[in-house]
Amino acid sequence: MVKAASTTPVQGAASGRATAQHAPVLASASANPLGDLQALAQVNQRLARSLRGLFEPLLRQAVKVSAEPIAVERFDAYQSSRGQALSSVTMIGMAPLSGQAMLVLDGALTFRLVDLYFGGPGLPPNPLPAEFTPTAEAMIARIAAGFAERLSGAWGELAEIAFQPGRTEANPAMLSHIDGEDRVVRTRFVLTVGEARPIEIDLLYPAASLKPIAAILSSKVQSRRQAADPAWTNNLARAVMQVKLPVRSVLAEPVIPLAQLMTLKPGDIIPISFGPEIPLLVSNNRFARGAVGASNGRAAIRVHRIEPLEDEDS
Repeated sequence: MVKAASTTPVQGAASGRATAQHAPVLASASANPLGDLQALAQVNQRLARSLRGLFEPLLRQAVKVSAEPIAVERFDAYQSSRGQALSSVTMIGMAPLSGQAMLVLDGALTFRLVDLYFGGPGLPPNPLPAEFTPTAEAMIARIAAGFAERLSGAWGELAEIAFQPGRTEANPAMLSHIDGEDRVVRTRFVLTVGEARPIEIDLLYPAASLKPIAAILSSKVQSRRQAADPAWTNNLARAVMQVKLPVRSVLAEPVIPLAQLMTLKPGDIIPISFGPEIPLLVSNNRFARGAVGASNGRAAIRVHRIEPLEDEDS
């Protein structure tokens, strides 16, 4: 949210010139180098719909999941906003992008799911313990695996990213891969179960990790990739295989002085020599090398080896 510019006079205002009322707006915009992230918002909407299938079987009742607006903030500011309540942070790899996303789960939600799993009414302990039990850690791993699977599906129309859950930490101070000053893209999902208090689940992306695809994340229209038609692919392959290409070979390229060239007349002989192998050219590109011979009474070339294709960009 952009705060209104202050009307307090600044140094130099007495000269009659207008003050820079737009300065706070510029400062707030520069805090987000990734743009408006409209495409990422679409990913969050798809992910929110799919998360119902993850939590409804665990909570054993209907769940409403909604995606909140995206925020870009410093990691230490995010930690301060969450307070000291027990929560887990699960690292999620996102190859081929660098860095790791972080799935933050509320401790009360985790113990509620554990209680339901063992036939209880779904009430978390009060007060919450200071750390997670092995059973709670197993529940966190189960949720993280299901979350990562649905995350890959939600990103499928935007980019091919393999999300893979990793280790879990209950103490954010143990996260050595991120500093408090690093910026994160916070995507928040709100779970509403009946009349109970809404539960927040946060997925944090390191802003630096998303920079290589910033242009994609800010695009308004996303192209939907369609599966290739096998019949069309086969027809295309057959058509390509019928294309005719000129194939030729050069036995020798003698070099003679211009004076000798000017005196040539019919019947003169130009001596040539060639090695054991000659090049085989396809559309003026060297394709293979081989030896001159004969086959079925006709001159022929026996291919000895295929030449590596040259990189056109080199």
